[in-house]
Formats: sequence, C-alpha cells, structure tokens
Amino acid sequence: MEGAEATRIMIGVNESTIKGYPHASISSRGAFDWALQKIVRSNTSGFKLLFLHVQVPDEDGFDDMDSLYASPQDFKNMKYRDRTRGLHLLEYFVNRCHEIGVACEAWIKMGDPKEVICHEVKRVQPDLLVVGSRGLGPFQRVFVGTVSEFCQKHAECPVISIKRRADETPQDPVDD
Repeated sequence: MEGAEATRIMIGVNESTIKGYPHASISSRGAFDWALQKIVRSNTSGFKLLFLHVQVPDEDGFDDMDSLYASPQDFKNMKYRDRTRGLHLLEYFVNRCHEIGVACEAWIKMGDPKEVICHEVKRVQPDLLVVGSRGLGPFQRVFVGTVSEFCQKHAECPVISIKRRADETPQDPVDD
C-alpha cells in the first residue's frame, strides 16, 4: 500500500533549544508521537511520514558567541557541524520509523522555518502537515514568533498543531 496509495504526513522537526540537549525538541517528539499514536496506529503500511528539518542560518554567521573564527576552514567546520547535527536529528526519527515499519523520507532545508515549511508543503503536497507547538502566550509570541500559527494560516494542506504537555514544559517556556 506504500507509494501513491499511502497517506503522506509531513512533520516539521527541529532540535531542542535547551542548552546541552542535542536531541529532537520536545514539540517535535510530541508531534511525531501523536501522529504515530492517533493517526498511524497499527496501520503502518498505510502511511508515509515525511520529516522536514529547517536549519536557521545565523544572521551574522556566529552562532556560538564563545567561538573564534579566524580562517575559512573555521567556517567550513561550522557548516559541517550544523549539517551533522541536522542529520543526527533526522536519524532519530528515521530510526524510529524503521523500528515500527513505517515508510519515511527526511530532508534538510535552510531558511526561515515557517516560510520553508509552507514552500515544501506546496512542493511535496502531503495529505497532512503535523507541527509541534510550544503553547506560548500572546506576549511570548510577539518576541519569539510561532511557526505553527503561520503554517495553519498559509500551508496548502490541512495542519494539525500539537501542543506539548504541561509536564514537559521546561523552566523557560520559550525553550523547547
């Protein structure tokens, strides 16, 4: 049933912003787990999960304030490190899918997450987009922005936004 007949679910995933926590964000894991539990369930052959990770380029190119970049090789190393982290993130989701027998694809794009996700939805045309949400209040959204709200308004497919559970909220709710 895989292929044209399978229901294709795109899931936007990102790394955790919690310092010293190089894993999938709480919201990404929540969106993935929710899709598995509530949509895929035991029908693993009826679905294909599409994982999109958008890496945000740092405006000034210096995403680590303690680092010193003194040569072109330093910048190559930084780009390689960022790409490696993105691949490590996607590997988590792909491995989980293979463990339970769900077909999947995963890729990395660069740019503004909300814009890139909507562009990729238009290009790939999934049946459904699932994104995690940190559940920020109105004051926090003004400063941080919200990818999930933008996608709900602009994506050209149905969008489900999954809030993280209250017991998963870090000390600083902006963290994920």
